[in-house]
Amino acid sequence: MSGGFPLELILLAMVAAFLVLRLRSVLGRREGFERPPQERAAPGQPRPVGVPAAEAPVAPHQPVPGAPRLVVPDGRTPAGQGLARIRAAEAGFDPYTFLGGAEGAFRMIVTAFAAGDRGTLRSLLSDDTYAGFEQAIVAREAAGERQRTELHGVHEMAVEAADLRGTVAEITLRIVSDQVNVTTAANGEIVHGTEAVTELTDLWSFQRDLRSTDPTWKLVGTQSA
Repeated sequence: MSGGFPLELILLAMVAAFLVLRLRSVLGRREGFERPPQERAAPGQPRPVGVPAAEAPVAPHQPVPGAPRLVVPDGRTPAGQGLARIRAAEAGFDPYTFLGGAEGAFRMIVTAFAAGDRGTLRSLLSDDTYAGFEQAIVAREAAGERQRTELHGVHEMAVEAADLRGTVAEITLRIVSDQVNVTTAANGEIVHGTEAVTELTDLWSFQRDLRSTDPTWKLVGTQSA
């Protein structure tokens, strides 16, 4: 036998190389940034209802110690679908950022109403809602009464409903808080409320025309849950 490679070994190497290439063409290769197969949607598999194809899913929220629990509904629920339509209509809208802003507005409105701060209320309430708050303040002042409100904490801010009608977006929140609300007469006697800390659950609706250059969401309705 001469000094070259045996013919049989060359043929086996060629067959092995062919099989490797064939397997790669059938199975494909995993790249470093490719999602695992179980995470990919199967061909023809529908996307979650209400999530526009161009929209990335809402990033998971990381709770902050001491901050209220922020609750955003599943995208398949009516409220979740409403949020998705708002996100599609206004680039950059983030429900968790909205909830954080709504908490700040809640604190400001509760405090301003107790103090009779009409300027703050005017900037954060719709005209109709402001008229109702103003009427209550006027009646309180006419009776010589004062209201003291202490907001001891906000435990939860949860999206209950969301909708987009034309360009007007509306979001209703369930707000759970601990408060002390006391109304006193001119002589200091308590005529309404209690000094005890009480857990309250309110439903507040905020509205904004997305065409407006004013980024403020105005309070358009309140009720106790």
